[in-house]
Amino acid sequence: MISAILTRPGIIEVKEVKTPEPSEGELLIEVKASLTCGTDLKAFIRGHSLIPMPGPFGHEFSGVVHAKGKGVSKFKVGDAIMSVHSAPCMNCPYCKRDLFNLCENLMSTKILGAFSEYILLPKQIVRQNTFKKPGGLNFKEASFLEPLSCVVHGMEPLNINKKDTVFIIGAGPIGLLHLMYAKSKRAKVLITGLEEERLKIAGKLGADLVFNNSQSEEYVRDFTGGIGADYVFECTGQPDIWESSVNYVRKGGTVLLFGGCRSGTIVHFDAERLHYDEITLKGTFHFTPKDVKKAYLLLKNKKIDVKKLISGTYPLKEIENIFARLVKGEGIKYAIVP
Repeated sequence: MISAILTRPGIIEVKEVKTPEPSEGELLIEVKASLTCGTDLKAFIRGHSLIPMPGPFGHEFSGVVHAKGKGVSKFKVGDAIMSVHSAPCMNCPYCKRDLFNLCENLMSTKILGAFSEYILLPKQIVRQNTFKKPGGLNFKEASFLEPLSCVVHGMEPLNINKKDTVFIIGAGPIGLLHLMYAKSKRAKVLITGLEEERLKIAGKLGADLVFNNSQSEEYVRDFTGGIGADYVFECTGQPDIWESSVNYVRKGGTVLLFGGCRSGTIVHFDAERLHYDEITLKGTFHFTPKDVKKAYLLLKNKKIDVKKLISGTYPLKEIENIFARLVKGEGIKYAIVP
């Protein structure tokens, strides 16, 4: 089969590799669509601790069951499916505390290689986080299951509603997904970013106020009557933005730190502000099977129109050019059809 190999930062090679065969409980999926992702882009630019090089990469995908191992009764060959690239072990101390996104084995058993003709799904993913694709959802839309699951994991426990004001920092793919999910909850949403193209898309997606980063404090203050947003979502992964995020939240509000900083990064916050204004700083990572099921239903029922986030569709052989465009800030997410 053909697979894109991230050889080293900045270099992707499309190679012929051996097609895997499914063992007991596994599914071999013919990839029909895969999506570019901010994590993949970080790996392409500077490397990533969770994406070994040289090696296959890509983890947002959908496809058709090409072959299955013994014991798989939930799916048959030819079924269109949508899935994610990980699932908890259900046996470690964190899984036993229902902290499935923090499973000790989650990252060591994840799969990569969505930028390939085929991808092999281990039995824990088949059992917990794989669904039949609804007929009304195309393969590119179905490939949003993984990033939307991450957004659901961070936002769903907050019980955001129409009374709330949400400020999203970063108008990239994840920031725009946060925008769409918050608007589905009828919240008022402000969003800021650097790229004018993405800010225009944010406006079309229903943002109540869109503005450039340099204007953030003034606009948030004016929009909220001077008190600040109820919720701030940091979606850039930039240390200075992490630190400034508390400037935009009201007393008693919550700052959710979604964007991951480089390993070893140290940030500083105003202790007086956190303590006396009772600010909640909350990290968020990955997703649980419950989040994946929720994201699946959101996509199935067309609660979020993810088609608007796809900037173009290209064959696998164009993948290096696609990432070069992303480095320049061009586009939102690209679909790759092997």
